[in-house]
Amino acid sequence: MEFQQSYKAGDIVYVIYRNPHTYDVANVQEAAVVNNPEQPGDLALFLYETYFPLDENIAVYASEGEAERAYYDAFGGGAESEGQLW
Repeated sequence: MEFQQSYKAGDIVYVIYRNPHTYDVANVQEAAVVNNPEQPGDLALFLYETYFPLDENIAVYASEGEAERAYYDAFGGGAESEGQLW
């Protein structure tokens, strides 16, 4: 899978994770890129003791700051709040 080629098992990445029990709650979470135990040869994200497919349907960020900027652009009001974080 082309998307997975930019990652390797052991990488630490950041994702915006929505709480499955409270859909209006989301936050930036650290996740590990691991070998997918259910799909040999593929990679997965390991987050909250669960494996998630590593594909283009999940926004993955290389740094926490990059993920936080995307989070605030999507959920926190955009550019006007940007200066408050950094």
